[in-house]
Amino acid sequence: MDAAESGQPIIVGVDGSESSVDALRHAARLASALAVPLEAVVVWSYPPLATAGAMQTWSPEQEAHATLDATITSAFGADPPAALGRRVIAGPTAPTLIRESAGAGMLVLGSRGHGGFVGLLLGSVSTACAQYASCPVLIVHSPQQAA
Repeated sequence: MDAAESGQPIIVGVDGSESSVDALRHAARLASALAVPLEAVVVWSYPPLATAGAMQTWSPEQEAHATLDATITSAFGADPPAALGRRVIAGPTAPTLIRESAGAGMLVLGSRGHGGFVGLLLGSVSTACAQYASCPVLIVHSPQQAA
């Protein structure tokens, strides 16, 4: 059974990177063509060395909400798809997306996020999700990477 037959959503992991903006645009086209729900998901966690003082003035959860909104605006401007779902989830990124994939028809990710080593073709999150997700995974390379 594929995503269209099951009605399961296409989940897109976004982090504000250009690669995740491209992934969100691509997933929106797929969701529209397949007539399935689309969900943009940002995963956040506390930094390992966060101090109590820093946490009083900065909220990674609020930053995640801002990142989600900014990514959607970058992808669609003032006209996002009407049925676009938005979720902000606490947890480690790759394991959280892998867990979320159990209820998805497809998981869509950009090939590279903000972290890691710039020369790699795939980031650690997209690599882990491609290996362990419970649904098909589509990894979208941005046009700059393809060139």
